[in-house]
Amino acid sequence: MEALRQDDPRRFGPYTVLARLRATAGSVLYLARGAAPDEAVVITAARTELAPQPAFRRRFQAEARTAEALAGPWVQPSPDGPGGADDELQWTAAAYLPALTLAEAIRTAGPLPESAVRVLGAGLAETLARVHATGEVLQGLAPHTVLLAEDGPRLVAFGPLGAAADAEARPGGQLSVRLGYLTPEQVAGEVPGPASDLFVLGLLLAYAATGTTPLAEGPAAEGAERIARTAPELGAVPEELRGLIGRCLEKDPADRPSADEVAAELAPRGAAQAAEGGWLPEASAAAVTEQGIRVRKAVASGAPVEAAETPEAPVPAATPPADTRTAQFGGIAHRAPAADRPTTQLAVPHELTGRTALPPPPALPAAPAPGPVPALPAGLSAVPAAGALPSAPPAAALPAVPAPPAVADPRPLPLPPGRRAAPSSSAAPSALGRRGLFTGLAAGAAGLLVGGGGALALAGGDADAEDGAGPAPSHGGPVVAGLPPRPRWVYTHPSADAETLAATVWNERLLLTGRTGASAVDLRTGRRIWENKDAAGGRVIPDAGQDFCFVATPSAFLWLSPKDGRTVHRATLAELSPGTPKLAGPSVVGAFGTELWFTATETVTVKAPPPKKGKKRGKDQQVVKAYLFGYDLARRTQLWRTPVPAGRGAAAPVHQLVAVRKDGVVLRQTPATLDPAQVRAAKGKAVFRSFDRRTGKPQWNRAFGAVVPGAAAVGDDRGLLYAAVGDTLQAFETPGGRPKWTLNGTAGAPFGIPVVSGTMLHTTSRNQEVGAVERETGRLRWRRSTEAAIGTAAPVVTLSAGGGTLLAADASQVTAFAAEDGRRLWKFQDIGAQDPEGPTVTAPYRVLTAARTAVVRRDRIFYAFPVG
Repeated sequence: MEALRQDDPRRFGPYTVLARLRATAGSVLYLARGAAPDEAVVITAARTELAPQPAFRRRFQAEARTAEALAGPWVQPSPDGPGGADDELQWTAAAYLPALTLAEAIRTAGPLPESAVRVLGAGLAETLARVHATGEVLQGLAPHTVLLAEDGPRLVAFGPLGAAADAEARPGGQLSVRLGYLTPEQVAGEVPGPASDLFVLGLLLAYAATGTTPLAEGPAAEGAERIARTAPELGAVPEELRGLIGRCLEKDPADRPSADEVAAELAPRGAAQAAEGGWLPEASAAAVTEQGIRVRKAVASGAPVEAAETPEAPVPAATPPADTRTAQFGGIAHRAPAADRPTTQLAVPHELTGRTALPPPPALPAAPAPGPVPALPAGLSAVPAAGALPSAPPAAALPAVPAPPAVADPRPLPLPPGRRAAPSSSAAPSALGRRGLFTGLAAGAAGLLVGGGGALALAGGDADAEDGAGPAPSHGGPVVAGLPPRPRWVYTHPSADAETLAATVWNERLLLTGRTGASAVDLRTGRRIWENKDAAGGRVIPDAGQDFCFVATPSAFLWLSPKDGRTVHRATLAELSPGTPKLAGPSVVGAFGTELWFTATETVTVKAPPPKKGKKRGKDQQVVKAYLFGYDLARRTQLWRTPVPAGRGAAAPVHQLVAVRKDGVVLRQTPATLDPAQVRAAKGKAVFRSFDRRTGKPQWNRAFGAVVPGAAAVGDDRGLLYAAVGDTLQAFETPGGRPKWTLNGTAGAPFGIPVVSGTMLHTTSRNQEVGAVERETGRLRWRRSTEAAIGTAAPVVTLSAGGGTLLAADASQVTAFAAEDGRRLWKFQDIGAQDPEGPTVTAPYRVLTAARTAVVRRDRIFYAFPVG
């Protein structure tokens, strides 16, 4: 902590500035107090010499908004978004978190023990996996952008600006940014991909484990050659970590592991669990605690920090030395320090830790200029939502590479939810909306200039504007192993239906129903092609044939034209069953072909019996009767009606369709609609019922084994029932009930509803494992983990229409596996249709499949992915 300087601001919005913490290439960090007496906040304010630059302002604001949207595990959340958008000041606010930067921890306590390196690497890899799942590249790892907090690591930079070694305003409104770490593919002039982040992660983990950076030692003139061709020296790395770090540092990106693989190998049960009980070395943990105490005292006093008795190390300006060389082209500038000058280091005060700083690790010298290389695109942008920390000089930076002579056309990046790409032009991009991303075009391995023609604006407009029928376009590109393919389109439904929206796929259409009506989205283009307000509150039945779109609403059944959504035919509840004209609340069970099954109730008056002589006549009673109906959708006529238990209240009892067989349909009433008498009669077991498909006559009614109400269950067309029993999955013969086989699971992790496919049964369980077993024998063919956090429910599994891909969806992600052998294909995550002023999207992911398309849904946003 350092006393405020004369020209330092004293307030940022509602926050009172107390001290200067540190400076980075593009910003200054301040400790501030919020409205509450104990609210400690870190303000990240743009450097005064850079803030007036339009290019810097756009990038600063856009990266801050992206960081806010990406807040999650191992990413410090920000209570306030970007401030000062209309003022000279540019700043963000984040809750203070006691933590050291990785560089500070190494300087105060030396290399981390193996257990701490594992937590650090797993946490960073989990964050990289989130970024890579969107198809982006981070390019934000550095020793000064990684924090070590009491409960685990934090990442506070998500792009070139946040991780820059220095930044400089250039003539014409340009901004030149120099990065510290390079990879072999960047030295060769290739496009950086997710594997580039893994190379830098390997350097970072080696530095954490040894205190030195691989490839840093040697003549300056050979720096680029070492990066491109020299094997790293990892002898000082603990043996248990050496193999993994070595794979991360492979020269060929294809030979490096994915972020998911690194996270799983370092901490199989997750970084959070590995960090439980304390993970930092004693000296670092003490420094973090001491830092928190000093900050709390400063905030409690409410007065600016006085000048320290011992002068702290000065923080130099972020501008480069006078003899730094700059290559400029097409509005993009690359800078590399002169060959005889080491990479610029930012001196950082250590007053917060109260410890004597050790000498920083050596910096990699700059390499002489190699031959021209193609331009590189920038990675995902986001400004660190800083959680205040003492900072330290970064670990040895890798040599910069001079600029190429020309800029290649940018490769379009995946769009954020429901937005359109603005065309690139030679003019400066327009201002971004609240949810806008601003991504600069990379300009080679040495640096990045943002502004002028070197910028691409994505996602203009305000977050609260409705997206209408237009999808976000996608662009082709190579698919990287572990990454999802680029979505063919992205569609965001209007927010008016967000709470009641139901979705299904039918006849090359994505059909959506909500309280405002039904609409259809073309599966090929992602464009909304029709709407029908008559279908408000309805449910689409996808298996009802291709000639019409059938929707069951609370008051009527509708047949819609697939071409324009026009209502072709309407049948009221009275018309559905002439024999029961007072039907109420139909509840659709399911359909097969043109056969539809639904339940409904009617309330009838039962007259009291004649009184006995001398007695008063009793009161008539209102009795609820429930029926199961068979209905032919093509002929629009009732097939049969049969009584079923009424359940709770006057509402129709809800049933689950368990199996459709040649001669019968198997159902189970949901536990929530069972009345007390039904619950007592079942004695804690689930009761399954079979009805004749032709006549509706009950065929059998029984429980199976120890299957309880609400347990996952599904049947097939061969007479088998597959159900979760405790921690096992069991197969029963129906209607006899003889157990056929049992598949053991994990204690405390019951199975979810499996999917029947050919001779196989695809399984899912609460411990985030999916698998495949043989239907007849129960023999396990494969079992894999989604590697998602264990939640309260099993992932919902869906098989692609072609049968080649199994997709598992839960509250945090969608994971795709090869159905044949369980190979993990890719993972997808997003932030949903997030309102910047609203709560975080917590809706689970769900998957719908048709032809060679998988539509991934989260809340009201839909992504169409190609699948096998």
